[in-house]
Amino acid sequence: MIIVGLAISSMLGSLNTWLILTADLHVAISAAAWGAGSLAGITAGQLAGATLLIVLFAVALAPLAARLKALDLGDDAAAALGVKVERSRVLLMIAGVGLTATATAAAGPIMFVALVAPQLARRLTNTASVTIGASACLGALLLVVADYLALHALGDHVMPVGVVTVTIGGLYLIWLLIREARRRTSR
Repeated sequence: MIIVGLAISSMLGSLNTWLILTADLHVAISAAAWGAGSLAGITAGQLAGATLLIVLFAVALAPLAARLKALDLGDDAAAALGVKVERSRVLLMIAGVGLTATATAAAGPIMFVALVAPQLARRLTNTASVTIGASACLGALLLVVADYLALHALGDHVMPVGVVTVTIGGLYLIWLLIREARRRTSR
């Protein structure tokens, strides 16, 4: 599955590069800025539309939160608790893809927030599973902090927020790898 994902990502990345190279200069610059992930170019209309869609998907996701916790126990345990596993999985996937697509369409692919926020939320709340609310709040906080750093870290030069989140995410992954390596050697 990982290899297929990498192959599809490479093909679509190549297509994206070709489209940028063959586009009008103004369009190419806008596409490149969006591809780095930036909150700077979002208009009030885009923000209103994205907010409306996110609220709609969040409302649709709220009743599914209990099913998500049950699915976290495994398919058999969830089924024993009365959860329709396949139907719940499809509905959760639709809501998750809708939320992700809306945020990505508005701000671009801001990397690592979705990877780091749930893991940090799980550690901060000291729970065995990832909670949606805590993950969403921590993800929003990480994005606001990253945006502030992107706007102010280099003085007059503004960098895309995606550069900051990739740096934070990369440092977090390095920390996890070092921690896991130390834990394995101490056994």
